[in-house]
Amino acid sequence: MTTLKSTPVKIGIRPTIDGRRLGVRESLEDQTMNMAKAVAQLIQSEVRHPNGDFVECVIADSTIGGVAEAAACAEKFKRENVGAVITVTPCWCYGSETIDMDPHMPKAIWGFNGTERPGAVYLAAALAGHSQLGLPAFSIYGTEVQEAGDQSIPADVREKLLRFARAGLAVATLRGKSYLSIGSVSMGIAGSIVNQQFFQEYLGMRNEYVDMTEIKRRLDRNIYDDAEFKLAMEWVKTYCKEGVDVNTPENQRSPEERAKLWEDVVKMTIIARDLMVGNPRLAELGYGEEALGHNAIAAGFQGQRQWTDHLPNGDFLEATLNSTYDWNGVRAPYIMATENDSLNGVNMLFGNLLTGQAQVFADVRTYWSEDSVERVTGWRPESGFIHLINSGSAALDGTGQHTDKDGKPVIKPVWEVTEEDGKRCLENTRWCPAVHEYFRGGGLSSQFLTKGGMPFTMHRINLIKGIGPVLQIAEGWSIDLPEHVHDTLNKRTNETWPTTWFVPRLTGKGAFADVYSVMANWGANHCVATFGHVGADLITLASMLRIPVCMHNVEDKDVFRPSAWNGFGQDKEGQDYRACANFGPLYK
Repeated sequence: MTTLKSTPVKIGIRPTIDGRRLGVRESLEDQTMNMAKAVAQLIQSEVRHPNGDFVECVIADSTIGGVAEAAACAEKFKRENVGAVITVTPCWCYGSETIDMDPHMPKAIWGFNGTERPGAVYLAAALAGHSQLGLPAFSIYGTEVQEAGDQSIPADVREKLLRFARAGLAVATLRGKSYLSIGSVSMGIAGSIVNQQFFQEYLGMRNEYVDMTEIKRRLDRNIYDDAEFKLAMEWVKTYCKEGVDVNTPENQRSPEERAKLWEDVVKMTIIARDLMVGNPRLAELGYGEEALGHNAIAAGFQGQRQWTDHLPNGDFLEATLNSTYDWNGVRAPYIMATENDSLNGVNMLFGNLLTGQAQVFADVRTYWSEDSVERVTGWRPESGFIHLINSGSAALDGTGQHTDKDGKPVIKPVWEVTEEDGKRCLENTRWCPAVHEYFRGGGLSSQFLTKGGMPFTMHRINLIKGIGPVLQIAEGWSIDLPEHVHDTLNKRTNETWPTTWFVPRLTGKGAFADVYSVMANWGANHCVATFGHVGADLITLASMLRIPVCMHNVEDKDVFRPSAWNGFGQDKEGQDYRACANFGPLYK
């Protein structure tokens, strides 16, 4: 198995202190450093990299009482590959002398709520300095007063520390990585018109490109690990069950042709992964350049139509790479966007970096009203719902065959996934011959139904001329339908693709006045569905990258953005747009 090679990002903890000697600083040393150690312990036990490794925290060598110690801390953090910083203090410190000055570093400050020393006063002073210098920072301050000797972290402080850490780690992990376009624009889809400026200025990423003929070259010249291919084919024969063939007899393939299809789509999967992250085995075979890969943390496969009119589609490739289990066992997903929809690929990346889970890529296909469902099926639902369905990138984890300790369907982070989980996902997936009208070159499409009752967050970035990127978020749940209702509705679209029936949480106003309004306000044909209600984390992440949120149903109390946003008016969404426009992309 090959993976992306990179040095793990760390989170830096900066204990700041009142620099006055002869009794003041000395009395605060232990309390200040203990705050830093407590935060480090919390983060190191709760926050993980997408591969499951716990993040490491780096604490400054000493408390920071002035600019010399701040500079020494900054140098240490550079050496240690720190990607986000949290400053902690129980007392007054010298504001602009002690703050972190790296413009690309997500930063937060926890000012201890105690009466003995003015941690809140430093917090306010330091945040004012950050705002004045154009270096937005997140404010963390507990609701309740603590005793000076209390080394615990209150629940509200803990929540903000962890939310900041997850989002900050995601920002830092993106930096310097690649998005790999395999092919170009698919059927005029706006998201697959890859916007290099967006990737560079907002995400700190580079763009890499290969033509789809590179996959054909490697197929024809056997540039892949043949031993792995044979292992994969044995796995396919054991676990991948074929499904219904809806094609007319003249467009159905013989057993020999179908066997060749399986070989081709498995090879394509291995080749696409090698293009992303490289494979040292290729160097042993004499392909040193190909062995390196493109340092791609995410990729997209154009497929339609230049490839799929002639060659097998990318459905198996995309679904398998995006899942957490294949012939090599349980492993972190390789983020692969269907139709090279790079913007949906970014959202898949966001969801994976924040949760460690596989992501469901889908079309936002149909709004079904109560009346329409009743007219078509004779059964009336409690509310309307949205049909999420697409032929390609939905990870098999989206079946809902992982279960928690109570037996409820979930999508687990990769570090909790077991071989048995992966096998159940495969058992509940069928691989249907591709519909000839769509895919003349054939292929095999995953077919499954997501279990109901699972919390999901739909999200999507769109590019708006004159504004730039904007983020949409809709938290809700998957639902179960009676079997005959599902069959009737699904066959009206495409029964050979994976389906999720989704109901957003409504607020009674704006884009969330009703289910129809959610569908009507969605800005593109695709979305990502991430398991869990992670909208608050996405909002925090977006603010770090200076991407405004144009639509969400997250409660105001859970919206956590830099304190500088408060200087842009009192309406939270208007604040967000004005602040993002003012500060501009993180890497511009």
